[in-house]
Amino acid sequence: MVLLSTTYFGPVQWYQKLNRAEETLIEAHENYCKQTYRNRCVIATANGPQALTVPVERPADTDLNHCPIRDLRISDHGRWRQLHWNALQSAYSETPFFEYYADDLRPFFDRRYEFLFDFNMEICETMCSLLDVQPKIRLTTEYVKHADISEDCMDFRDSIVPKHPRHDPSFTPRPYYQVFGTRHGFLPNLSVLDLLFNMGPEGIFLLQ
Repeated sequence: MVLLSTTYFGPVQWYQKLNRAEETLIEAHENYCKQTYRNRCVIATANGPQALTVPVERPADTDLNHCPIRDLRISDHGRWRQLHWNALQSAYSETPFFEYYADDLRPFFDRRYEFLFDFNMEICETMCSLLDVQPKIRLTTEYVKHADISEDCMDFRDSIVPKHPRHDPSFTPRPYYQVFGTRHGFLPNLSVLDLLFNMGPEGIFLLQ
C-alpha cells in the first residue's frame, strides 16, 4: 500500500507508485502545502523545463497553509486555463501522440472546476484510463499521522516534491523519447503528460 498526496498531472514517479501498488491511499484530509505537485506540474518546452501552476483562492478565514485540501478552491485569476493549454500545445504539438489525446484532455482546460481536489481526482481517473493504469484507490477518511502509518504502507506525501525530493530507491527514471531530447538531453520525472504525449500506449511500460 502507498500513501500519496493529490497531484495536478503528477510526475512519472507518482504514477509509477499508483501503477505498482496493490492499493493506494490518497490523502484527502491534509492541509494545503505551497510549491508542491498538488497544484503544479512540470513539462518540457523548447527552452527547458517549465512549471505550470493552478492558482488557488486564499480562504477568507484562514491562510493557505491551514486550508484543508478538500476545501481549497481554484481561482480564475490570470486566464490560467488558456495559458496552460497554450503551453501544452506549444511544447507537445510535435510529439507523436499529442493530437491523439488532445480531445481527452482539452475539457480540463475548458470547464471550470470549483475545488482543486475534485479537479485532480478527475485528472487522475482520465490519465489512468489513457495509460491503462488500473489502480485500486481509496481516499483517507481522516488525516493520517506519520506515527499511525502501518509497516505495510509507504508514505510518499512529503517525498515526491518539485524541490529537494527525498531519495527513493524504488524509483529510477528510465529514459524515453522526448521531442526536445536532442536539445536538452533526457529530462527525468516530468509530468505524466510528457510521458503520454511522447510514448502513448507504451507509456505504461515506463511505470512498471
